[in-house]
Amino acid sequence: MTLETLSTARAFGGTQGVYRHASAETGTPMTFGVYLPPQADEPGAKLPVVWYLSGLTCTHANVMEKGEYRRACAELGLILVAPDTSPRGPDVPDDPAYDFGQGAGFYVDATEVPYAANYRMRSYVLHEMPALIAAAFPVDMAAQGITGHSMGGHGALTLALASPSRFRSVSAFAPIAAPSAVPWGEKALGRFLGPDRARWRAADAAALIEDGARIDELLVDVGSADPFLAEQLRPELLEEACASAAISLTLRVQPGYDHSYYFVSTFMEDHLRWHAARLTSGGS
Repeated sequence: MTLETLSTARAFGGTQGVYRHASAETGTPMTFGVYLPPQADEPGAKLPVVWYLSGLTCTHANVMEKGEYRRACAELGLILVAPDTSPRGPDVPDDPAYDFGQGAGFYVDATEVPYAANYRMRSYVLHEMPALIAAAFPVDMAAQGITGHSMGGHGALTLALASPSRFRSVSAFAPIAAPSAVPWGEKALGRFLGPDRARWRAADAAALIEDGARIDELLVDVGSADPFLAEQLRPELLEEACASAAISLTLRVQPGYDHSYYFVSTFMEDHLRWHAARLTSGGS
């Protein structure tokens, strides 16, 4: 796969890069960000990688510009990869609403016309991107963690539950915990996957756990002042599912915090330390 470098910049002794490639899964060019900590410059380096999945309306750039992850990644020796949230382009089916279409791929493989040809974000993140990253960057693919925000938190949870041997650490910021039960999810899953709600369960973290999917532990932060908390995020449904399945869930309700990157950036270092402790011998 040919990788085009769009930009690089030094940051905290490492390199923040933005790259583009032609995706076979989505049938479009896809742009993503990668932060390489200074340890990546050492001969023979193979470093753990944390995948960060963004939320509705976002691109790779939102976390790059507002996530404040580079200092911690440089200290901990973590590579961070930030994919886009959907295929994009004039020939990609879209919707005027912010919560569906381009910028809102929901990390599923669509089965419904006209979305099935391009909206294959599950396979893109689980299969195509890892092969690309492994070939181009000094990553230890045996040490992968995944996290994300909002729609991306949903993606992180569901992809980890679907591939428990792939990810050694999992966390989320304000995830859509049970998309089958909330308006954002009902809209996206219905249009991407069709009207049979039984098919939605593979794209719903709480339902996956109810159906037997297991991971060892989770870290989830939500803000008490998040305007989407009660209607769209429903962390209590994830909490109930984890309790029934004996999955260790650390669910922290952060007082006064909202849904924005002010919230994400505040707790980003906590999450990266959580991942480093599980991906590296030196994490704390």
